[in-house]
Amino acid sequence: MGSTRQARRGDTRQRIQDVALELFAEQGYEKTSLREIAEHLDVTKAALYYHFRTKEDIVISLVEDLARPIDELIAWARRQPRTLESKQELVRRYSAALSDAAPLVRFIQENQATVRELSIGEAFRERMFSMFDLIREPDAALTDQVRCVSALFTIHAGMFTLRDMEGDPEDKRDAVLEVALELVTSAHRTEGRGQ
Repeated sequence: MGSTRQARRGDTRQRIQDVALELFAEQGYEKTSLREIAEHLDVTKAALYYHFRTKEDIVISLVEDLARPIDELIAWARRQPRTLESKQELVRRYSAALSDAAPLVRFIQENQATVRELSIGEAFRERMFSMFDLIREPDAALTDQVRCVSALFTIHAGMFTLRDMEGDPEDKRDAVLEVALELVTSAHRTEGRGQ
């Protein structure tokens, strides 16, 4: 019986996060109140408080949920040999992790000042620098280091620049991933030539 209660509690937490993120996207973080979130969920404010005391708590929980797969990816990449294949797989997995959390990634992008104020921005920044260190070779030519770092930014940029463009979302994600992989592959080809 305890596991059923735990599952329901987890479902409620997830519903709160989903509705809050939807409202933040529609009307902005600052203009969304806990009362509105509770009303959209058809629960009392007290029921909402059981899970989250503030809007900040909701955003922090969302970012922590995104951080878990990124942290797992970083840990995985640190155990891999620094080969082209490992770097390509890192890019593929990163693309999938961001795709799975697309609404949250958009919220972070569109509310950078809020994210910085909530102190979660620094942790997110540290994760990005870890990713940069894993994908680039510090002794490679500067252009190759830029290519590798740009591969990660390509995935971010693609989520925003292509979302309003006509076409199948999966096709657009595949196109962005293809370009990101080309950047990493190109950097790897020239690394041995010292360019």
